[in-house]
Amino acid sequence: MTNAQVPSSEAADERILVAAGKLFREKGFAATTVREIAQAASMLPGSLHYRYASKDDVLVALMERGVRRAIAAVTKGIAATRDPVERLKLGLRAHLELLCQGDDSLYVLLYDFRSLPEGAREGVERSRGRYEAFWDGMLYEAWGTGRSRSALDLDLVRQFGMGAINWVATWYRPGSGRTPAQIADAFWTYLAFGLMGEASRPADVESQFQELLTKSGEE
Repeated sequence: MTNAQVPSSEAADERILVAAGKLFREKGFAATTVREIAQAASMLPGSLHYRYASKDDVLVALMERGVRRAIAAVTKGIAATRDPVERLKLGLRAHLELLCQGDDSLYVLLYDFRSLPEGAREGVERSRGRYEAFWDGMLYEAWGTGRSRSALDLDLVRQFGMGAINWVATWYRPGSGRTPAQIADAFWTYLAFGLMGEASRPADVESQFQELLTKSGEE
């Protein structure tokens, strides 16, 4: 085999994962073949199999790459401030920019992990859990400033918030209007400050938040 057919390990892995991410996002995991991944990565199928025993292994590696890249992007995005609340806003912006501007590994992590068999899925769910824990840490730091409502189910806040921001990737089209940063900032404004004007909010809104928290604890 030539050097072009058997590239260096790091370069080969990157080529495989970039090619697989693009194909998985465009065609779906089930419809993509190992041969197509190898062709898109400009290598022979045997060279791909030398590094990844199966398509499942490629998906697992791609998802782990997505977690690493997402944590790195958000960490860089929040580095400009030490304010925990502002870090949430900047973190959402960095996450959505990565998701919408061509990082297929993060997209696949969010939408294709259920394609894996049970055994392989466990490892991916641990990787996803690491990213969720990363966001939980930022949420708890922001809540700890005392500037938010005291009665909040922070797990639900993360589930709602990340579910909504991740869904943007399914409808966002470059050049169609707002940029990912503008969309993230608009979402943050709605999430942080609400949709109803002060005059339209119920007088007992704080007690309603407390009731939601109590119900959560009873289940």
